[in-house]
Amino acid sequence: MTYLLPIGGEWLQTETTDTIRLPYDDSPIAEVPQGNPALVDRAVSAARAAAAILENWTNYQRAELLDRIAALLRRDRTGFANAVSSETGKPITEARAEVDRGLQTLLASSIAARELHGEVVPIDAAPTGAGRLAMTIRQPLGVIGIITPFNFPLNLTLHKLGPALAGGNAVVHKPSEQTPLSALMLARIVQEAGAPAGAYNVVTGPGETVGSALVESPGVDMITFTGSVPVGRAIRARAGLKKVTLELGGNGAVIIEPDADLDAAVPRVVQGGYGYSGQSCISVQRVYVHESIAANFRDRLVAAVEKLNVGHPAEETSQIASLITVQAAERVEQWTRQAAQAGAKILTGGDRTRATIRPGILTEVPEDSRFMREELFGPLVAVNAYRDLDRAIELVNGTSYGLQAGIYTQHLQRAFQAAQKIRAGGVLINDVPTFRADLMPYGGTKESGLGREGPRYAVQEMTEPKLICWHA
Repeated sequence: MTYLLPIGGEWLQTETTDTIRLPYDDSPIAEVPQGNPALVDRAVSAARAAAAILENWTNYQRAELLDRIAALLRRDRTGFANAVSSETGKPITEARAEVDRGLQTLLASSIAARELHGEVVPIDAAPTGAGRLAMTIRQPLGVIGIITPFNFPLNLTLHKLGPALAGGNAVVHKPSEQTPLSALMLARIVQEAGAPAGAYNVVTGPGETVGSALVESPGVDMITFTGSVPVGRAIRARAGLKKVTLELGGNGAVIIEPDADLDAAVPRVVQGGYGYSGQSCISVQRVYVHESIAANFRDRLVAAVEKLNVGHPAEETSQIASLITVQAAERVEQWTRQAAQAGAKILTGGDRTRATIRPGILTEVPEDSRFMREELFGPLVAVNAYRDLDRAIELVNGTSYGLQAGIYTQHLQRAFQAAQKIRAGGVLINDVPTFRADLMPYGGTKESGLGREGPRYAVQEMTEPKLICWHA
């Protein structure tokens, strides 16, 4: 199947195309145009024209647009799920779940549009404010440049597009080169829903050319990016005075206290550590379990992980398929070997077949290894024992990331002790860091990024307050 680029309400072909392949077996699934900086300029011009229309829409009109997009996504749920599964290689059941989450993201964006408002400013609290009334209104920034990764190509796009439209902005989108299909399909239903021409433009292609042109374009007012730390640093350095939000990954950790409910904790660690083969910024990568229950926890986790079904992503029974590329799987394999050479014990899994890594568990992993300090993005979990809660918290904080973390305990005081001391954007009590409801504030500290997603919070990032002061 051949796709076209949606720019300014038109569907364009380019001289050069890229072949999109199923990561599981490298079979070709689609041809997509390869964009270039000239097309970025054209898309930005189209977006500026659309933004001039959208800024005059009422909150109600923006919300209704988002509701229509959601209805069309629900209508085309099967097609979107198949596209997501094919381009990412994630099991079809997980792809369907991503589409369903996308619907929730659009619903939350519609609500955020309806609730967008400023505030009354108590201007007469200052002596100079006597005889004056003041208020703020929120106005759109204009054109939002969005750059998304491969792992959740639909829902992470909607986490940026939905709030942008809710705030009255237009969008130019550069999706991952590996997973552009769901974005190109999404543009069709955005157009069908009645968005102004140029409200949502997609330019595919390499980050070095297309992404750079988008970041540096003087017609773009904000960049919102999800991806790696090095690329995020480069974007911030090159964006000039544009507003920038960055979601740059994590190294998710969960603490298992002696009184933890293991019947609840073990299944959630399995879901959090091995869903989509661990290719999520908030996957469980490290588990710190109290030494008094460490052996019991490890035995339970090994038994549960060894039951996971590895297979083709289109098969309904598959729980694990492949990583996004063979190179990604080779990197995970290398880090696992390095950890083992440094003294870690592999309890199960970790072996590779092409781009697929069999889900695995390591223990006694050195804290200074790459496995423990960097973002793995693979279906392996480290389980290390601890003796003291303060030490466990110190270990959780021992990386440059701070996205989300979790703790399992029935002791309220110890739970909130951990919640206060852990340096992360979110702390989950009696859950794993992989939990995300699409309406909640989501983002991190340290090298996990800047700003917050979640439609209500993203709309605030994508609009700016204007003060109106009346001298009576």
